[in-house]
Amino acid sequence: MPEGPSRTEIPKSPARMDRWPLDEPDIAAWTDVYFKRTRTAVERFGDTEVTYAVFMRRPVVSAPCLAIEWLKQIAERRNTSFEFDLRYPEGKWVGAGEPIFYVTGRLSLLADLETLLLQKLGPACVAAYNAYTMCADLPKTAFLAMDARHCAGAEMAESMAYAASVGSERARRKVGAVGFIGNATDATAHYFGQEGGMGTMPHAFIGYAGSTLRAAEMYDETFPDEPMTVLVDYFAREVTDALTCCRRFPGRAGAGKLAVRIDTPGGRFIEGLDPPGSYAVVERNAPEALRGYRTDDELRYLVGAGVSAAAIWRMRECLNAEGFDKVKIVASSGFGPAKCRLMAEAKAPVDVIGTGSYLPVKWTETYATADIVDYDGAARVKVGREFLLRK
Repeated sequence: MPEGPSRTEIPKSPARMDRWPLDEPDIAAWTDVYFKRTRTAVERFGDTEVTYAVFMRRPVVSAPCLAIEWLKQIAERRNTSFEFDLRYPEGKWVGAGEPIFYVTGRLSLLADLETLLLQKLGPACVAAYNAYTMCADLPKTAFLAMDARHCAGAEMAESMAYAASVGSERARRKVGAVGFIGNATDATAHYFGQEGGMGTMPHAFIGYAGSTLRAAEMYDETFPDEPMTVLVDYFAREVTDALTCCRRFPGRAGAGKLAVRIDTPGGRFIEGLDPPGSYAVVERNAPEALRGYRTDDELRYLVGAGVSAAAIWRMRECLNAEGFDKVKIVASSGFGPAKCRLMAEAKAPVDVIGTGSYLPVKWTETYATADIVDYDGAARVKVGREFLLRK
């Protein structure tokens, strides 16, 4: 299994060095009008040097590098320079209301950049926080970032991939987690230390082939030297199709080059399970996970329909019973921080999790804020935000 990156700075992709928008007409078109009017008035009445404090209202993991890189590119184009005081470097935990960084420059050249700067900072910091908690809760599980299809355009997709890599690196550093080993697209694979994206077959390929086994045979013939992950939930025969493919490819199975992916929809249980059976399989393998009070969501993650801890445990039991203990289990479908935490409690034997659910769920939590805290060397901020003053 490939390893993720270990780094102290962001790996850069030459094709993605220019962060949109850079041209002045685009900046003007996409920034709030009152910031543009501020710039116009300042240019008329006299410029001043200011310092902005940039912060978030909730705890996050600092993921500032795309935002700062963009500001530096804008400064170069405007024939100026901005001074940065990065209080929380990439990957550090940041408390609510604590400035992540201060940026100093001429007000006329910073005022109209606030909107775009905050867009590039807040979502990445929250996504990095979510990715960190997931990787830390399941330190022995590898993660694949499969968020691109859920992103609002290429810029968000890059920001989220970057965030996953930041949160993952923090989890490696703090708890020795495997973390995110790759992602689904070539464009952002460099954030995970890979040359390209990772993935094997979607449901459409199973439908095209007409059977899970035939899809596996077609994949093996087309990509004979690649590890293979077979998607086994298309026909609601997760266990049967998984075992059929293992028997068909014993060499792959014995060498650990075969995996089965469960992506069962939440409207049904995987093959061979029902509510009593789900409780029984968890009771056999992780009885402590069922003790005590559980919310409806927690019970669903443990013993409910779809890709529950019970579903993963049943697949592992069935594979092991036929001697396929080296076949890996890949799970996907709604694996966000809460679900990962329950999987950890149930000791679910999942080798790889494919997830886009580290993306922020409550978008209002991603709002970053910037306030000027210094005008030409005089500390000044609106009443109630004195905690932002630089110390």
